[in-house]
Amino acid sequence: MSSPGDTPALPEHLYVHVPLCRTKCAYCDFYSLPLAGVTEDVSSIAASLAAQAQAWLARDVRPQLLKSLYIGGGTPTVLGPELAMLVAVLTTWFPLAPGAEVTVEANPESLDASLAAALAEAGVTRVSLGVQSLDDGVLAFLERPHDAATARAAAHAVRDAGLALSVDLICGIPGQTAQSWIDTLNGAIAMRPEHVSVYPLAIEAGTPLSAAVAIGDVPEPDPDTAADMMLLAQHVLGQAGLARYEVANYALPGAESRHNTAYWTGAPYLGVGPGAHGMLDAATAAAVGFTPARADDVARLRYSVACDLREGLTPMPRLDVEVLTGEETRREDVMLGLRLARGVADDEAGAAGVTGALETLEAAGLVELVESRWRTTERGWLLGNEVFSAVWAGE
Repeated sequence: MSSPGDTPALPEHLYVHVPLCRTKCAYCDFYSLPLAGVTEDVSSIAASLAAQAQAWLARDVRPQLLKSLYIGGGTPTVLGPELAMLVAVLTTWFPLAPGAEVTVEANPESLDASLAAALAEAGVTRVSLGVQSLDDGVLAFLERPHDAATARAAAHAVRDAGLALSVDLICGIPGQTAQSWIDTLNGAIAMRPEHVSVYPLAIEAGTPLSAAVAIGDVPEPDPDTAADMMLLAQHVLGQAGLARYEVANYALPGAESRHNTAYWTGAPYLGVGPGAHGMLDAATAAAVGFTPARADDVARLRYSVACDLREGLTPMPRLDVEVLTGEETRREDVMLGLRLARGVADDEAGAAGVTGALETLEAAGLVELVESRWRTTERGWLLGNEVFSAVWAGE
């Protein structure tokens, strides 16, 4: 008879995707639906998300205490009080480890003091607030459903509820001036966040913004301007004690996102809800019944839940599966590790067979070897996609 320790375990990290928004922003390509066009009520959607999470517990695996729970979207806060109930149910079925991080994404227009207090009461520890800009003109261009005053009020509600605050910002937006960006950075710092994420605007295929760029109504974002704004963000946020620990993420000491760090360090995680992604190690994948066509040297299995509201909300939805071999897994770990300021150990790079690729990148000034760890240089940070693609290719 096998002992519990011999039974493959569920991951210690759980992501739940709420595929709803008040309105769909022009630049967004995440799977989400405007609330007005959804016939299902939010209580049934929350219940379906909980049931899909619970279905994992019925499989031939043992649960572990969660180190992180992250509810993203979409805009989870459009669920209103149902969101707090969802958190309470999930953490009953998936008990939390001591000191676990429980994050909820929020948009300012759907987060008030009452909901923030309810989330704190349900066990949420951290809110990731989609501020994006504190310039009303920039927010209108992005088709965000809030203004700067609403963002400040939502941040105040988070702080009053005793929750940690992470602020999301976007730079490199056509028409965004340097002064607008500086004012946004300083306004975000005034919110007293423990964490800030800064992303350059990306033109994603299939979005209204992409269509506007294609017909010439909106200019392409200038990569040099975006790079200058990323450098400015690093300086301004650093002066406020928020150190860059990943390509796009800044934190006070000890306030780094534990959930996202799990992604960047190759930890397995469950994904629940339409459009969610998950990743399992080979043993857990086999135990839950995944039988990939390519079964040789399976080390890691990634999956995504069907991007369909009805199908993606069933207890056992259709999953699209990608298998990684041991070699691919080691390369991926190095690629993701280079996103982090701490970099990757030289022996890990050697085991992945990418030392040659890193030496080529070093000659180009994109990475450096310091105290037996490979890290991106400032130039490599700004040209991250070039670094990551070279490592993934192994050349």
